[in-house]
Parts: sequence; structure tokens; C-alpha cells
Amino acid sequence: MMKRIIFSLWSLLLLNLGCKQVIKSRPSDGTAHPPSKSIYDIKMKDLEGNMIDFSGYKGKKLLIVNTASKCGYTPQYADLEKLHKMYGEKITLLGFPANDFLHQEPGSNKEIGEFCKKNYGVTFLIFEKVSVVGKDQCELYQWLSKKELNGWNDQAPGWNFCKYLVNEKGELIRFYPSAVKPLSTEIVNDILN
Repeated sequence: MMKRIIFSLWSLLLLNLGCKQVIKSRPSDGTAHPPSKSIYDIKMKDLEGNMIDFSGYKGKKLLIVNTASKCGYTPQYADLEKLHKMYGEKITLLGFPANDFLHQEPGSNKEIGEFCKKNYGVTFLIFEKVSVVGKDQCELYQWLSKKELNGWNDQAPGWNFCKYLVNEKGELIRFYPSAVKPLSTEIVNDILN
């Protein structure tokens, strides 16, 4: 019983820390630098093991989200799918399952795929499970969270369901913390503009 209470309090604390992050935008005052590495040089595997070359996303806006199946934010999968269906011609959604925050994505790639389809009808692209923080951080999340690579941002995910918006030129332009819902005014306006 005591372990359960401590675990619940710890979960609440970590969830609250993830909520404390704020939306960050690419500076318009000239302090942002061109990325030292292009996002289009990255290749990663999807849930089925197919290698996806990010050069195929040139000319498209990308919304990149670190996901988890056992998180308080997991219901955002439903809104991400709605966003994909409503604005799929304007933006490409890319989901990256990660087990970095309180082990909330323990499943195999196959289990993750089945969970997403069965519970949320996910049709947008989900990649194989990766690390989005720490010493095993994957190449994409290094690019998203290291300003020497992306030109301005040093914000790594603080929790599951953080979102990064990349414009049609391959520039990272926005970071949204977990608490910002996929169908929020901020995200929809950024997609439409």
C-alpha cells in the first residue's frame, strides 16, 4: 500500500514537471541560426522495421510527438488521429513511442502498434520505440533538442506527448509541452499558417 502511494505521488510530481514546460518558438529576432544538420539527413525505422528516410518529408510540415501507452496523456492519441484526418494535407504526424518517463511505454513495437490501432484507430505513422532523452537519445531527438544542431532549441521532452513542429523548409519552429492538446488553437493555427 505504501509503495503504491509513493508511486502515485512520484507520478503526480513528474507529470506536474512535464506540465511546467512552456511553448517555445523559433526566435524571429535573428538569434536563431540555420541548422548545422538537416532533419532530412535522418533515417529511422517504423514499427514494422521499414527504414523511413526523412528526405521524403521535404516541403511538408511535420508534427513530431513522443508517445506512451500508459500515460495520463495517452488519450491524446485520439486527438492526434483527428488532427491527422482533418489536416493531413497540411501536416504529417510522426509518433515516437518512448519508455523514458516512468516506464509508461513497456510494450514491444508489435504491442504498441496493436494498442494504437485497437484503442485509438491510429493511422498516422508510428516509429519503433526510441529514447527521446538521456545517453541513448535517438538521432532525431538529439536534433530536436540540441540548439547546435537545430539552430535555436535546447528543450528536450520533459514528459510523454511533447510536440515539435518543423516547417516545410526543415526548420524547427515550435516546441509544445505535453499539456498542449493536439487540437489546441496554438497547434491548429501553426498548421494553417
